[in-house]
Amino acid sequence: MDMSILKLLPGTRKNVSLAPHTTFKIGGPAKYFFIAKSTQDVVDALKVVKSCKIPFFVLAGGSNVLIADKGFDGLVIKIQNTKYQILNTKVHAEAGVSMETLVRETGKKGLTGLEWAGGLPGSTGGAVRGNAGAFGGEIKDTIAQVFVLNTKGSVRTLSKKQCRFSYRDSVFKEKSWIVLSATFALKKGDITKIQSIAKEHVAYRKDRHPLEYPNAGSMFKNCSLTQFSKKLQEQMAHIVKVDPFPVVPTAYLISEAGLKGLRVGRAEVSRKHPNYVVNLGGAEEKDVLRLIEKVKKEIKKKFSVTLEQEVQYVS
Repeated sequence: MDMSILKLLPGTRKNVSLAPHTTFKIGGPAKYFFIAKSTQDVVDALKVVKSCKIPFFVLAGGSNVLIADKGFDGLVIKIQNTKYQILNTKVHAEAGVSMETLVRETGKKGLTGLEWAGGLPGSTGGAVRGNAGAFGGEIKDTIAQVFVLNTKGSVRTLSKKQCRFSYRDSVFKEKSWIVLSATFALKKGDITKIQSIAKEHVAYRKDRHPLEYPNAGSMFKNCSLTQFSKKLQEQMAHIVKVDPFPVVPTAYLISEAGLKGLRVGRAEVSRKHPNYVVNLGGAEEKDVLRLIEKVKKEIKKKFSVTLEQEVQYVS
């Protein structure tokens, strides 16, 4: 099997530690590891895993993911296709383009529509897959088309409607399709204002988020206001935000439950932003999983709501 994969997919390496490839800095080795520097590389890699009948996982910017300490017994496809083109108000970006690059370069052109993503970690592909959002904006707001590789190995072009975007979700998650690239439809705006908003969001993240420690981003989705009893809805009216519908920030719930600073091993509920679990150095997958369960249990007990994980667990 080893020789088959290594021959069929030149450039594939064996037993590569995944921790350095994630923002959490947690995770064991990938049995096979391949860097896809072009869309064709991604297509070729999928053909190989299908013919060799081995599991695969697509890793891009490395945020929003927790990898098991035992690693991944298959092929990890590291997405590094990073071409993009800005033509008038349309932007076409391959999946490996960082969101930081998209926000910066569209801002320079005076194009509005992505400034909400200032400071957002990760790649275009990951952001599209998870319908990333912040500050009232979401990826779906500006998507025109998404080019995807389905499980049969065929490249398809999907309209926004076909993407079935919902809160931090999409058809790509549902069907395990690989995002290859996306086209965004932006609008012309004021360069100074656009860049100012993006910079404000970057500054906000630096000030409010625990970026001094490795983390995977927000651990849980925010909770829809409708999940709570009428009494709790009234009590929490002052902290409800639109994201993009009325939600109660999970960070507020965790704080109110007195869980800031809760630790298991070297994993800790951030004191700075309690919807983050941080790696204090040397945290293991089991520490994070136990901490997640403790938080879920306490929030269920106090507020009668079930937290939904935003971070993907890969084992």
